Amino acid sequence: METAERVRVFWQPGCTSCLRTKEFLTRHGVDYESINVHGNEAGMQALRKLGARSVPIVARGGEFVYAQSIADVVRFLELDIRLHDKLSPQQLVDKLDLVLAAATRYVRQIPPDRLDKPFRNRNRPIRLLAHHVFRIPEGFLESMRDGRELTYERIMQPPEDALRTTEDLARYGARVRAAVQQWWRGYPDKRCAELMDTYFGRHSVHEVLERSAWHPAQHTRQLMLLLEELGIEPDGRLSAEDLAGLPLPEKAWDD
Repeated sequence: METAERVRVFWQPGCTSCLRTKEFLTRHGVDYESINVHGNEAGMQALRKLGARSVPIVARGGEFVYAQSIADVVRFLELDIRLHDKLSPQQLVDKLDLVLAAATRYVRQIPPDRLDKPFRNRNRPIRLLAHHVFRIPEGFLESMRDGRELTYERIMQPPEDALRTTEDLARYGARVRAAVQQWWRGYPDKRCAELMDTYFGRHSVHEVLERSAWHPAQHTRQLMLLLEELGIEPDGRLSAEDLAGLPLPEKAWDD
């Protein structure tokens, strides 16, 4: 394959979809150039040249696809691959409830003096990681309520100034958890077949709900990893059975 047509994957550390995309392509024998844009100005310039706004991006030549959906990657690269069977919407809501409850517990265990420090090779405060776990489903709920596109900016919205302590973040998480349950009780289409607009394309509510469940689940695995590295046993570990059926990466963090 000529260099101009070689598959390129733009990613950054700690990004759930980035790790999942790279693992998927490697598992299926797709050769690609790995471009970590974190602190890499040349990589960022190449990403901007494509016209992309976020990672992960799978590109070939001057064309690209947002890789938040593996199905979109499969179509873009014209791969002959059968994808996993999705959990039902009810199962996804149940899994998300387990995840948010666990994340709330783990956030309370984070030492206060660690909140504004980065974790591993990602220059992002732990406070933002903890907040992001809950912001992902909250952003989904907002788009379900107002009918507006689920944008990258919406799910990446930073925490409010009031969310200063671990207890503040935990209470925020508990509110989001309750809001998810309230939405699901009142949502009439339990098949989630309706289509909605997102920054990575137009997808069924079922597809976006799946992403809104596995995405925070992966970040919650990262919270467990954080606690372990601090010598703190996570309060009630999420088990493999708890997460079964969610299309998670194999690893919790991309080294």
